[in-house]
Amino acid sequence: MSQMLKSSAALAVATLVSRVLGLVREMAYARFMGTGWVASAFIFAFQIPNLFRRLLGEGALTAAFIPQFKEKEKTEGEAAMWHAANAVLSGLVATALLITGLAILGISIALHFRAFSAQTRLMLELLRTMFPYMALVCVAAVCMGMLNARGRFFIPALGAALLNVIMITSVLAIAPLAPWIGRELPDQIQVLAVGVIFAGLAQAAFQIPSLRREGWRFQWINPWPDPTVREVVRRMIPTTLGVAAFQLNVVITQSFAFFLGESIVASFQYAVRLMELPQGLFGASLATYILPTLSGFAADRDYNRFRATLMQGLSYLAVVNLLAGALLAALAEPIVRLLLEGGRFHATDTGNVAQALLFLSPGLVAFSATNILARAFYAVGDTRVPMQISVFCLATNAILSVIFALPLHAAGLGLANTLTAVANAGLLAYALRRKFPKLDYSKLGNDTVRMLAAAAAAGLVAWGLAHLWQATIGADTLLRRTGAVFLPALAASALYFSGLWFGKVTAAQEILTAAGRALGRLRKRPGSDGTGAGKGLHENN
Repeated sequence: MSQMLKSSAALAVATLVSRVLGLVREMAYARFMGTGWVASAFIFAFQIPNLFRRLLGEGALTAAFIPQFKEKEKTEGEAAMWHAANAVLSGLVATALLITGLAILGISIALHFRAFSAQTRLMLELLRTMFPYMALVCVAAVCMGMLNARGRFFIPALGAALLNVIMITSVLAIAPLAPWIGRELPDQIQVLAVGVIFAGLAQAAFQIPSLRREGWRFQWINPWPDPTVREVVRRMIPTTLGVAAFQLNVVITQSFAFFLGESIVASFQYAVRLMELPQGLFGASLATYILPTLSGFAADRDYNRFRATLMQGLSYLAVVNLLAGALLAALAEPIVRLLLEGGRFHATDTGNVAQALLFLSPGLVAFSATNILARAFYAVGDTRVPMQISVFCLATNAILSVIFALPLHAAGLGLANTLTAVANAGLLAYALRRKFPKLDYSKLGNDTVRMLAAAAAAGLVAWGLAHLWQATIGADTLLRRTGAVFLPALAASALYFSGLWFGKVTAAQEILTAAGRALGRLRKRPGSDGTGAGKGLHENN
């Protein structure tokens, strides 16, 4: 098993816990607030501090800082590395607090002096409450980046799980039950906003013990004259658009949709969340592993391993996410019905979200590949090319959103985002090939043809079985809804991986072999004797 699969698998387990809890959170949110104007106000308000978090925290700042962090460790030692980290953290805290203070002041002035519609006023009130989340989660994201650069992936990834636990508690146990809040949804939704702040605080605090065990101690350092901070800022400015293209796309399209229809924002966001489950489980796990790994190879000038690792990561990504995209498209309506329908989320909402998911799912591979390809540029200190490509794609997405959202609503936003993501990934791959002439896409291209054929077959099988299930068994109970999703998905997955195994797609064979070994260890562990355990360890080494 490759080191990439081992590290990504460990990270994927932690990410799976977080994503499953995130899915539970979305299920609770959907049943609690549906897709009406209150839900759209809350979701849109949350997207804005969340965007700043992606840009300043786990996005641009992390992409610009980790290569510097690794280089300091290799060239000047741990003392200089931690000094640089404290300088960057000091600058981040000062900047995030300034942005938060200005945002809260500006919103308060606007609410005091201007009259807004009920939906816009609620959105601004929620935004004012939730904006400090940006500062808290920026700190958490950078701390997580430092731990990743030190080779620690599992524990930091669990921080998001803690965030989701607190947010789930706020929607299930506090908002509907506390008598002093009120019975109306616009009043109860305020509790969810406060829960977001506590969740951000918990996630930031969760990273500290692991960092201290690595040797880090926080010390305030004046960031402005520090050379590392200046270099990070220089790289970060263009990276801000480059690494967060998808997040910016979401906010731009939702800004337009917020005033186009009261349920479009919520419907589209639920579809995005469902797509992010497979994207985050494997695509984000690989991207998290890729940046510090490629940065280390770049610092050592080992470009043979740099290219090999990048292509290996893209191959693994294509194997997993092509299947996931096919299943999301084929089973969009059964998935939404199973996970979200109930409470204030009605059957008509299921249809709207399923349509958006149908148009988003073909872009799943492109969304994830963009993250990996952009990080290849950042690992060698090139932020200009991804920025230029992202600016073009953002403009394209804005135009496509206007064109498609008017007739198709939430589904139109999904189509616009998918087309933009495909263009973004394709342009990044082309530009990377020009930067590294020895980078060879031929094997990946040949394998992708076989993967696409297998994914198409799997999608058709899943779609056919789901319609057969609906016609003969129905979906009027939880058990039947579950069967309508999992039985077609399992049959289609078996067909897909069988095709790739016999088609000799190397990445698929490695993934299946790794999964088989992991299952073998699990079977041996409870009743294994010393000989069996020793054999398992020997095989892994």
